[in-house]
Amino acid sequence: MRQYLAILLTTGFGLAVAAGMMAFSVLFGPKKITPVKQEPFECGMPPAMEPRGTAGVNFYLVAVLFVMFDVEIVFLYPWAVSFRELGRAAFYTMGGFLAVLLAGLVYAVKKGALEWD
Repeated sequence: MRQYLAILLTTGFGLAVAAGMMAFSVLFGPKKITPVKQEPFECGMPPAMEPRGTAGVNFYLVAVLFVMFDVEIVFLYPWAVSFRELGRAAFYTMGGFLAVLLAGLVYAVKKGALEWD
């Protein structure tokens, strides 16, 4: 049990800080809602123009695909650096990993996720 004391203390401290921030927000936060407080805040100046609308779904799909392939590099780089020491099992495992990612990319292209209309 003693080996987990640091984890328990850190978790308890984090929860106490979060609870304290929420309590202070409720106690000392703004109570009166006014039209000025409800206006969008843009760098301390009035908004330059009205918003044009929401971003399209394609924007989010491309962002998710970017994150997916960015994370792939995080796993691919250390594997490539120690390629000779890891052996055939690591090669086949990484091949399976890349096959799953390639299947995801093919699926996204076939569904038209990268087409901007």
